[in-house]
Amino acid sequence: MGFKVAVVGATGNVGRVMLDILVERRFPADEVVALASRRSQGVEVSFGDKTLKCRNLENYDFTDVDICLMSAGSAVSKEWSPKIAAKGAVVIDNSSCWRYDSDVPLIVPEVNADAIEGFRKRGIIANPNCSTAQLVVALKPLHDKAKIKRVVVATYQSVSGAGKDAMDELDRETKAVYSLQEFEGKKFPKRIAFNVIPHIDVFLDDGFTKEEWKMVVETKKILDPKIKLVATCVRVPVFIGHSEAVNIEFEQPITADEARDILRSAPGCIVIDKREPGGYVTPHEAAGEDATYISRIREDATVENGLVLWCVSDNLRKGAALNAVQIAEVLVNRKLIQAKQKAA
Repeated sequence: MGFKVAVVGATGNVGRVMLDILVERRFPADEVVALASRRSQGVEVSFGDKTLKCRNLENYDFTDVDICLMSAGSAVSKEWSPKIAAKGAVVIDNSSCWRYDSDVPLIVPEVNADAIEGFRKRGIIANPNCSTAQLVVALKPLHDKAKIKRVVVATYQSVSGAGKDAMDELDRETKAVYSLQEFEGKKFPKRIAFNVIPHIDVFLDDGFTKEEWKMVVETKKILDPKIKLVATCVRVPVFIGHSEAVNIEFEQPITADEARDILRSAPGCIVIDKREPGGYVTPHEAAGEDATYISRIREDATVENGLVLWCVSDNLRKGAALNAVQIAEVLVNRKLIQAKQKAA
C-alpha cells in the first residue's frame, strides 16, 4: 500500500515541478491530489501521463492524506499547515513561514537528513530558500573536511524564483525592448530585461535584504551556527537556474585539487571544472537537472585557507520541488511515517 500525497499550490511553478518529480522518481504514492485556491479550482495539471483537476484547498478533507507538499506562499502555509498537520499529515513546506521556528526542522537531505526526526513536534518540515539549498549542498562536504569559518557569496538568481508572473514579465519586457516599445513592469522595481537588479525581497534596517538575511540564518541552522556568512543577492534576466560566486575561508588547509576530489564524490554535486572556455556550467545547462553543479574551483591567495568556486542549480528543482520530494523520500525510507490506509 502506497502513500496519499497532496500538492498544495499545484498550479504554480514549483507545484507543477513537484508533480513532475513525484512521477520521475517513482515516489510510492497510490494517490496524488492537486490542490489550489478557489480561483484555480478545476484547472488541469499534468501528472505523468495523467491529468489532475485541481481541487479547492479550503474545503478539502486531509484526514486520509499522509504527506502534504505545500507550495502556496507563507500566508497560506501559516494558516493551513498546522490544520493539515493536525489531521495527521506531514507537511513539507516550501515557503519561508516555518524555516526559523526552532520546533520545525529545516532540511536539505544531502546535508542534515538526521535532523528530520524533529518533525514530530509540529508535523511540519521546512524547505530552505532556493539560494541556500544549492549553497549548503556544495559547502557541506568541504566543511566536513576543513571546517568553514566564513563565506562571502554573491548570487545571480533567475526570475522564476519570483514566480510565473515574473517569468512572464521578463518575456514581455524583452520583446518590448526588441520592438522599441514602452513596457511598465510590475514584479520588479527596475527593468529586468538586459539588466541586473541587486535587490531581492524587502530591505531590512541594516541595509541587507531579507533574501540575504535568509541565506545567513538558514546556513547556520542547516550546516553550522558558527559559520559566518555575508551575501549579496542579485536578480538576473535568466528564466531558470540560480548561480552563485562563493568565497570560502576555512580553519584548516585545503587545496583546490582536494576540494575538487571531495565534491566529485559528494551527494548531489557534479563537478565540471575545466580551465578552458566553456569548461564550466551555466544556468542554461543546469535547467531541468537535479544536481548542484560546481565549477571554477580555485585557491584564494588573499586569505589563509581560502577557496573560490562557482555553483549553479535549477532553483525550481533542487531549490524547491526536488528538495521537498527528497525530504518525503527520507520520511518513507527511514520508516518515520506509515501510510494511513495501511495502518488502518
